[in-house]
Amino acid sequence: MIEIKAKLVRADSAIYATGECVECLIEFTHKLFGEEQQRNAKASTVENLAWASVQLHCYRKTSYSTQSGDKTAELAELIGRTALDAVTQTPGEVIVATKPKILFCDLKLQPGETKMYFFNEFVPRDGPPTYRGHDIRYFYKITIATQRVKSKVQTLTVPIRVLPIPLIARPDELPVTVETNEELTPTNPFLEKREISELEISWHHLKNVTARRAPKFYRISNKRGFVGRFCLFKPAYKLGEDIVGSLDFDNCQVRCVQFSVKLQQQELPLRPQPQQAQPTSGDDVASQSSFDMASIASGITVDNLHKSETSGSARNKDEPKPMGKLSTISTSHQVCYSTLQTQVVVPIPLHVTPTFRTDLVDVKWRLHFEFVTSTMMDFGVPNPQSGELKAPAELPVETMVWNLPVTIYAANPLQIYAPNQTYNLLIK
Repeated sequence: MIEIKAKLVRADSAIYATGECVECLIEFTHKLFGEEQQRNAKASTVENLAWASVQLHCYRKTSYSTQSGDKTAELAELIGRTALDAVTQTPGEVIVATKPKILFCDLKLQPGETKMYFFNEFVPRDGPPTYRGHDIRYFYKITIATQRVKSKVQTLTVPIRVLPIPLIARPDELPVTVETNEELTPTNPFLEKREISELEISWHHLKNVTARRAPKFYRISNKRGFVGRFCLFKPAYKLGEDIVGSLDFDNCQVRCVQFSVKLQQQELPLRPQPQQAQPTSGDDVASQSSFDMASIASGITVDNLHKSETSGSARNKDEPKPMGKLSTISTSHQVCYSTLQTQVVVPIPLHVTPTFRTDLVDVKWRLHFEFVTSTMMDFGVPNPQSGELKAPAELPVETMVWNLPVTIYAANPLQIYAPNQTYNLLIK
């Protein structure tokens, strides 16, 4: 009996970024149990494995209607000739497959003997991230395949999570950053010059994008008057960060009784799909019915002027935008009647998928606001001398919603704690 064990070298996190190197240790052991161990130890039975190979595959499972293209035909031809038939091993369509790496040919193991092999491979930069959505899924697996002489092929899969790292928009930024780093390094003739990889440049570029503060002010009003002003300190965030904003209700004409902010993931199909009768969520109904009540515009200067995509302008009324599938990740709720200023803090979990786009789906993020407003500015006697300030039995309210798009990027995989386990396979 042969036991195969596979464990990632990075023990604290089985998460990798596109363009990062995946390292894995693979053990092949000839194991004996009980009476078989005593009997075969005397006979010195030798186990023989014909070959073993390792590949990194990206699978896609979707309910969308897809057409087989040249890339699919090329992968099918590759799988049929030189690579493992990974489609038959795991349900799903293989969209990314690295070149197979042969670990050995004609391996002979004595009873109790163990052979260890090291595998490393770079995650393709152009591949999609790991994503589990409503109508589409992307997932990565390291496929270890081996075959005993005159037996069928056995496979062991090791799942990994992949985060997207955006490519540098300007290729000329690469030499500029390299020159800047060389100028900042000490001029020591004994120091070796290290080449800066494209992945390091992408991480540096990503840190600059997510750390840049660019406050934007949004004026919130409905048909009855000014409600308040919202300030978002930056539009781009990383996994694990908090989306922090402030709401100012000073000099308002309409009271905001309470509000809630939801962090939502939006899954938009990019190809036309067959029309199906789908139930519309409550958020979408409220969003569509409140277009005439919500008018979101900005602020103080012309440079800070921004229009929301859900603003109730005439052009947006005539051109409805697709909603896609929505998933609410986190929610923040506050009761703010007579509050002059408050803050909004919405956490971004580490397990979600950042913003990305493929040929089939576009995954975006947004903040979904729901405001409950009232024209009753005050009630009761302010600062009563005796008795208690009692709330009215009835309060006329209206509801308005607003969707503010935000961009979420990946965090450093080393900062996400997700310990991996050892995967094994017994070949009898």
